[in-house]
Amino acid sequence: MKLVIDKLIADSGLKQRYIAQQVGVNENTLGNWMKNKSWPKLNQAVRLADILGCSVTDLYTKK
Repeated sequence: MKLVIDKLIADSGLKQRYIAQQVGVNENTLGNWMKNKSWPKLNQAVRLADILGCSVTDLYTKK
């Protein structure tokens, strides 16, 4: 599986700083998720999906 939040964030028009603050992580952590260097915990993924207006499964793609 692979995170596809970089595309979802770009499509949302929201700033990365705002998203990171709302999820409760720093911008570096969000950047690592966007680069697939690390993955969010479940509660963070739920919050991220809520902010982006999608489901948690939409954050991932099979690859």
